[in-house]
Amino acid sequence: MKADLVLCADTVHTVHTLTVGARPVEAVAVSGGVISAVGSRRDVRDWRGPGTEVVDLGRAVLTPGLVDGHFHPVAGLSLTADVDLSQVRHPDQACRLLAEAAASRPPDAWVQGWGLDPNVFGGRPLTGALIDDAVGGRPAFVRFFDAHSALVTPAALRIAGIDGPREFDQRSTVVCDQTGRPTGLLHESAAMQLVLDHVPVEPVAARAARLHVLLREMAATGLTAGHVMDLLGDSEEVLTAAEELGDLPLRLRFAPWCDPGVDADGISSLIGLQGRGGRRWQVAAVKFMLDGTIDNGTAWLEAPDALGESTESLWPDVDAYTHALRELAAAGVPTATHAIGDAAVRHVLDALDGLARTASVPHRVEHVETLPGNLIDRFRRQGVVASMQPTHCSHFTRADQTDNWSVRLGTHRADRAWRCRDLRDAGVPVVLGSDWPVAPFDARHGLAEAMTRRPALEPEVPPVGPTQGLTARMALEGYTSHAALAAGEPGGGRIAIGGRADFTAFTVDPLRADPDELAEAPIALTVVGGVIVHRAADAPESALVR
Repeated sequence: MKADLVLCADTVHTVHTLTVGARPVEAVAVSGGVISAVGSRRDVRDWRGPGTEVVDLGRAVLTPGLVDGHFHPVAGLSLTADVDLSQVRHPDQACRLLAEAAASRPPDAWVQGWGLDPNVFGGRPLTGALIDDAVGGRPAFVRFFDAHSALVTPAALRIAGIDGPREFDQRSTVVCDQTGRPTGLLHESAAMQLVLDHVPVEPVAARAARLHVLLREMAATGLTAGHVMDLLGDSEEVLTAAEELGDLPLRLRFAPWCDPGVDADGISSLIGLQGRGGRRWQVAAVKFMLDGTIDNGTAWLEAPDALGESTESLWPDVDAYTHALRELAAAGVPTATHAIGDAAVRHVLDALDGLARTASVPHRVEHVETLPGNLIDRFRRQGVVASMQPTHCSHFTRADQTDNWSVRLGTHRADRAWRCRDLRDAGVPVVLGSDWPVAPFDARHGLAEAMTRRPALEPEVPPVGPTQGLTARMALEGYTSHAALAAGEPGGGRIAIGGRADFTAFTVDPLRADPDELAEAPIALTVVGGVIVHRAADAPESALVR
């Protein structure tokens, strides 16, 4: 069979060493979206047919396609509505941006914001009063960067009919003052949803178009696929509408949520969703939220944080979580559990302990932000994947531990932050991701920060837990072969015959370049299923051989 596409490059990293005889790989042939041959440039003439496209990338470095192991590109279209506050470093700056957005709107129009770092307020009480004047008394909903809490104005509370505390099936909170009046701070999704039910939502068609734009931007950083940790609301409608516009620039693997209070019908529904999908998206797992976040005091820790918080699971009945997880596992459904605190991580491992490893896809724990040493080997022994986001460490904590996350935990637990290297050294698969829109999606920055433990392109910033930095190869594996293993593709994430034809072509060598150089080096080419989805402006053009 003649190839549809042939890629040539001076350097090809297969992730696992592969040579053809004594010769290194320099060329890859693709037929029908699958790698059909690997070899040298001299082999290309044998692969070419009347319709073969040949791209010689010269000094570029070809690797398996990068995969974001944890992100939210569809739900994130709504999570990132309106004002971007992710770069704000002072309260006045946040208020100015919100005021600018509100200025041209009617008095009853909503203002939304996202990405706000609570450290901006320097320990001041978080209340809706902080933003009310800025929006001129309008209804406003502002998410914090972790997407687990929000500030809302008095007008928003009135519209939602919130005038006191509420009870929920999960541990969510309408924070109230000593008199029982809501302060405007909402913790976790059930509480936030009370207000979100009244916030205008962008039409499906508009979000479908924006999804294409977003995924093209992601492809330009080298991403070819991602593990989507939700399937919320009308996400399926958005995906269907997006595929009517054309193939998605990335492959998307979805894990819909299993919420507290789920019954037998709910479990059956989640099982029934498995395999559902379109041309480049599919449901292939289930996501649990066992705790919240350390920053807002809703994580589940073995001992309280500095404010006496983070002492409970998001599931009021943790035995119900265990039962639901085991029901899904028995049906062959892989699970991914959000577990940030040490108690939450321990409970996930307890819940998975003793399960037969019959499923082709491993179970996984998401985030794993503070980890006792005695749990590390349990990941390995139980065959559990750690899904981690080093950019959370580099963006939202500080080496001197003066940030909110570290202060709440205290030195001992903060010193156990994002133990990526300890887990890898113990033989645990570690898949890397961004959790976008919580942190930026740029895969080049993700690779760099997994190594340096500080923001990319900011060498003056002291690293957080530098001994936990990964080697360049470990970081690349976290975005390729380990991501494939976590998705039940043990031979995936490599350049080998029969493998999926997803490739990333770097303009520098990701295994040898300085991390900061890697972070800003253009991606020459991104290929998904044998189709070029991104090409740098100065990248070589395809030569169509006739």
